[in-house]
Amino acid sequence: MSISNEDMVTVRPGESFISKQQLVNFEGVSAETAGSKVLCMHMVVFPAGAKAASHYHNGYETVIYLLKGRVKTLYGVGLKKEMIHEPGDFIFIPANVPHLPMNLSDSEEAVAIVARNDPNEQESVILYDPADS
Repeated sequence: MSISNEDMVTVRPGESFISKQQLVNFEGVSAETAGSKVLCMHMVVFPAGAKAASHYHNGYETVIYLLKGRVKTLYGVGLKKEMIHEPGDFIFIPANVPHLPMNLSDSEEAVAIVARNDPNEQESVILYDPADS
């Protein structure tokens, strides 16, 4: 085991941005913000009634912790499977699994913390058309 003297990094989210998945993201830890070599982690906000663009993460696993709201996720080839998630749920999405999350509320936002073993938060996102399956 080798001990390191590298510095820790704090990232305080500033302004939000719209991701390739068409969701509101708040920048967190990534290669760009913190020099991460294998991880990214950020916060995603689903406005009331919002849904993401269907997509998958090419070669990377995703873990989500739902903080607020109820989210239905269509997933798998053709988006033919579905799950409903509630606050406190930990969600694991294997690499290359197409998915389309949507906020089930018409009046309240849903909020999640998302982590991936990809330090470049948006580069592995591939938009997915279930009609092509």
